[in-house]
Amino acid sequence: MARNNYKEDEKLEEKLNIEIITRLLSYLKDYKLEVIKTLMFMGVVIAAELLNPYFLKIGIDHYILKKDIKGLFLLGGLIVLANLIAMFCSRKRIMIMSRVSNKILLTIRQNLYTHIQSLSFSFFDNRPVGKILARIIGDVNSLNELFTNSVTNLIPDLIKIITVVVIMMSMNFKLALISLTTLPFLLITMFIVQIVSRRRWQIFRKKNSNMNAYTHEDFSGIRVVQSFTLEEHTSNVFYKLLSDVKNSFVDAVKMNDLFWPLTEISWGIGSVIVFWFGVNMLNTGDITVGLLVAFTGYISIFWQPIVNISNFYNTLITNMAGAERIFEILDIQPEIKDSKNAYPLPKIKGNVTFKNVSFSYDEEKLILNNINFHVNAGETIALVGPTGAGKTTIVNLISRFYENQKGKILIDGHDINSVTIESLRSQMGIMTQDTFMFSGTIKDNIRYGKLDATDEEIVKAAKAVCAHDFIIKLEKGYDTNVNERGSRLSVGQRQLIAFARTLLADPRILILDEATSSIDTKTERLIQKGIEKLLYGRTAFVIAHRLSTIQNADRIMVIDDGEIKEMGNHEELIKQRGLYYELFNAQFKFIKEHN
Repeated sequence: MARNNYKEDEKLEEKLNIEIITRLLSYLKDYKLEVIKTLMFMGVVIAAELLNPYFLKIGIDHYILKKDIKGLFLLGGLIVLANLIAMFCSRKRIMIMSRVSNKILLTIRQNLYTHIQSLSFSFFDNRPVGKILARIIGDVNSLNELFTNSVTNLIPDLIKIITVVVIMMSMNFKLALISLTTLPFLLITMFIVQIVSRRRWQIFRKKNSNMNAYTHEDFSGIRVVQSFTLEEHTSNVFYKLLSDVKNSFVDAVKMNDLFWPLTEISWGIGSVIVFWFGVNMLNTGDITVGLLVAFTGYISIFWQPIVNISNFYNTLITNMAGAERIFEILDIQPEIKDSKNAYPLPKIKGNVTFKNVSFSYDEEKLILNNINFHVNAGETIALVGPTGAGKTTIVNLISRFYENQKGKILIDGHDINSVTIESLRSQMGIMTQDTFMFSGTIKDNIRYGKLDATDEEIVKAAKAVCAHDFIIKLEKGYDTNVNERGSRLSVGQRQLIAFARTLLADPRILILDEATSSIDTKTERLIQKGIEKLLYGRTAFVIAHRLSTIQNADRIMVIDDGEIKEMGNHEELIKQRGLYYELFNAQFKFIKEHN
């Protein structure tokens, strides 16, 4: 069983992407007022913090040495008042940016979700659902701390570093240069560490995404797993993926943990050097006691923001991989989208024309080769042929789920590539082999075909496809809750509900792709008259391997090797004794032998 093929399919960036950081910070543009308020509060906090060492210098050099107790108490009161104001402002700025950060995350998640919904089928063909979920949930959540810290901590820390350096330089230029001697060492080592750290966090997020994808797929196919008693095998694969996540996380954290020790060491060595030279300068009378005390305070203020910035940089490295993965998805352009001059498709009658249409999924092997046909409004066209012949591809092109590479597809004379996708698909009803049920009631699932449908319309649609009788026998009738994918219902019941959902939309063009493949013969006979009634007046394309279900079609197109080999009604094709005749006889013989 080769379900452990979650390869390392995501490219790792080799350098810190400034463009990604710029795009992230651009989300703050919508919150200019909040950012301005935050900056104002930060200004008060920074001013109070920078004044504290200077107040100490004044207190020591002017009031303590002169034994001015009254002046000292007044200065102390001023310090307390300034710091209380700073505490209030600090709390306010954090509250504001926390709200802004949460709003931005909601915006990013909504944009990502909306964008993914607009992407073409080919996007989902190539990606497990679990990996998509990891982008929407995990990667977006990882940006929370990044947005909060970018304004509340990064900006004030940068301002503090610059201001402190200017103050120290103005107080004593020589001592200021001495205090900065360990800074080059810190910058060089941090640069080296960040390169390795960032790559390790990228690997961790990729491993975590692989695990999420496998978990989602495994639980989605749990019945198959249990049917083949492969629980132990899937558990072993999961353990391997989980071990990869754990090991990659440990590797990343090990490198991350080097940031703050490097900063603390630089801070400690720098402080010792300042004290050593400061005491000597104190003995020579070059500086006062108050200035040395104030200087040590400013050194703390200088290094603390560097510690914070290193932590922020650490956070940036940690979460940059998540941001890159988010923007990677947002930068993917839908293959199927409205053209620049697209116009709404008017209400259609249902004429469909294929003119020299060719199509390939991989631009190598042709699935459809120069297909030509015209369908009049109201006709029912059956598509038959062996698996992989191109039947489903034809109806997917009509719905414009994929773009035809050559030729034209016209509906009532309108090129479908020239009209808006919404106006095209809103007039089409599509029911495929995958009868997906959403979590909710049966009524909700049927109403999905027409969100403003009344209960009477829902019941009418259900009756038309013979779903009503089994629905009312359920515990709560139409209000019965179904689990995701409708696991509480039989396959045939799910298809009947999906059929009612499609018919409720009252489409002008109806596409049934193996829509009755899982309905038993007895149920099939019951709904044939209902189907015929509902197909009346609509253009319908019906794909069915069970040829008995399409004998009443106006025309039958036999598709093989991407070409229309035969076309006509049932009697005409039988008389031709061609491919359809062979398929019909083979199926009839098979049914006879197994009954």
